Amino acid sequence: MSVPKELQSILIKNGGTITTAQANEVGVSNERLRLLVNSGDLERVTFGVYILPNEFVDKMYIAQLRRKKIIYSHETALFLHDLTDRDPVGYTVTVPTGYNATKLRKDGFTVFTIKRELHKLGTAELTTIFGHMVIAYGLERTICDCLRSRSKMDISIITDAVKRYARRKDKNLNTLMDMAEKFGVAKLIRSYMEVIL
Repeated sequence: MSVPKELQSILIKNGGTITTAQANEVGVSNERLRLLVNSGDLERVTFGVYILPNEFVDKMYIAQLRRKKIIYSHETALFLHDLTDRDPVGYTVTVPTGYNATKLRKDGFTVFTIKRELHKLGTAELTTIFGHMVIAYGLERTICDCLRSRSKMDISIITDAVKRYARRKDKNLNTLMDMAEKFGVAKLIRSYMEVIL
């Protein structure tokens, strides 16, 4: 059995990954997906997510495919922005207040919650090391989140990230200060920036 043409175009577009929902949209049934797995044409990596054989499993991308409300934040966002050299051991995400994060925590995620109206503020599409696009917080939001959560993070990671941010050409200090005001860390940001800049 070979992969139908309608699936091939989605697999190419998504870097070798497809969800059950995407397959169903183009008329490929769950049973057909099961047969493709049995024949070795696809591999099931988790509930509702399939990849081509020999593809690298991009856990970060797959986690977000399955859980649309998660936004990569804190140490994970620092890594995606190249503001730290430390590979995230587990992923850190932010979800809106009221989201049931029990399964996420059980799966090894560090989970932060925030008011719904602030959840999507400052998001950006970033590329994983495998080349897939994921939603994470942008540079300025990430710096503010790290400073807000400084008691739960390694302070040396935060200090290094702020120094790296200050050296970047794509930084936006106006956006940083706007975010800092919204998240109540403006005074802290100013003291960090006075020392670094």
